[in-house]
Amino acid sequence: MQSATATETLRRVPLFSGLSVEQLEWISGKGTEIRLAPSALIASQGDPADGFYVILEGETEWTRRVGGREFHAVTLRAGEVFAELILFLEASYPTTGRALTEVRLFKLEPDAFWEMLAICPQVLRGVLRVATERSQIHESVSQQQARLISLGNMAAGLAHELNNPAAAVRRSAAQAREVFPSLSARAFELSAQLSPEQRSYVASLPKEVAGLAEEAPELDTLARSDRVDEISDWLDERGVEDAWELAPTFVGAVLNAEWLQDLADRVPAGSLGTVLSWLAMEVTGDGLLEEIEEGSGRIFELVGAVKEYSYMDRAPSREEVDVHEGLENTLAMLGHKLEKGNVAVTREYDPDLPRIAAYGDELNQVWTALIDNAIDAAGEAAGDESGHVRLRTSRENGRVLVEVSDDGPGIPEEIEDRVFEPFFTTKEVGAGVGLGLDIARRAVGGHGGEIRAVSEPGDTRIEVRLPVEAT
Repeated sequence: MQSATATETLRRVPLFSGLSVEQLEWISGKGTEIRLAPSALIASQGDPADGFYVILEGETEWTRRVGGREFHAVTLRAGEVFAELILFLEASYPTTGRALTEVRLFKLEPDAFWEMLAICPQVLRGVLRVATERSQIHESVSQQQARLISLGNMAAGLAHELNNPAAAVRRSAAQAREVFPSLSARAFELSAQLSPEQRSYVASLPKEVAGLAEEAPELDTLARSDRVDEISDWLDERGVEDAWELAPTFVGAVLNAEWLQDLADRVPAGSLGTVLSWLAMEVTGDGLLEEIEEGSGRIFELVGAVKEYSYMDRAPSREEVDVHEGLENTLAMLGHKLEKGNVAVTREYDPDLPRIAAYGDELNQVWTALIDNAIDAAGEAAGDESGHVRLRTSRENGRVLVEVSDDGPGIPEEIEDRVFEPFFTTKEVGAGVGLGLDIARRAVGGHGGEIRAVSEPGDTRIEVRLPVEAT
């Protein structure tokens, strides 16, 4: 596809309407265009997921075969997307799609799809919203339904978690784009002003400054202000321009007037201002690169946690599962909710806990339901103070015991026996549908395990016991 044409076409797609030109160009460069004639087959029911599709032009019809008969499922038109849900669930096409008119599709390969979600949080929100709505037309097995529910519940938190580092990366990249050309210009000036020995000395300064920053203690607010004044006066005395801008940068790099004086003694007086300006840009540039590295690293961690949490790269099967890893991935998914609810987590993990033979994605649905409920309860009771959730693991007679407890108000005794019933909830209307603990009960039971609730005010505990070996 031609980038300009693709960018303008994609912008008209509601899912991409809020993206920047750079993001749209990135997406268009990763995809391919497919043209289909009327009646052409798009995908057959049972085909594996092979990518994410956007309908650029035309109209498509999707049908589902049940009991030897074809039933209409949905009609999708220009601006709509498909195959997002089966990518999330690692499932096959639940319906068969054909072109009703001439159709133009835009396709992203699975790897590009996941990468797009990592760098475009708003697209992640939209895709999850579409996936949630689209799920109503599919007959999904309970495992897939549970995964979708979890994705829907955590969509806002994940989008928030991804948006923060993505915004930081974008901001730092924009600032770096301004800094580095000026940095090159200053370096060019210095190459003509300094001797080879002086150039070698100046080139070593950024590394030296980085080492000082790692070793020096952090200054408090008052000490930092005094240091800025000290360095600003030192720069003014030597006629260095923009002293008020340079001083905070040097203080941030934990430099002082004594260090700067040593530098001044080793370079020509007429070049001091240029050297200091270049050094400040180097320090700023290094800081921006560090912010970009941290932000992109956080995005990578979140995307990795999503994939590990949902077992996206693995076919559904029993395998050796690390319970602690599942709990930690679930906490990563619920990180925004923990922060928003002002809830602290205490871990009491048995370091020798064995791996267990289980369906890891199903167990993650269990941990999600239990921890999500515990966060709600702890946050409800905490008020202005922090609520507390405790995760504890241990071994018990050839089984693994996982306890999720909170310091919330507790479960009233008269309904304690009903908490695992489907559609039973104590939450306000619209705040819950009462399926979380029922899903957890069925998943645990499917593994040959047991789940029970023990509650009193200030200490509600859900105990899950799972066999180490498959039953």
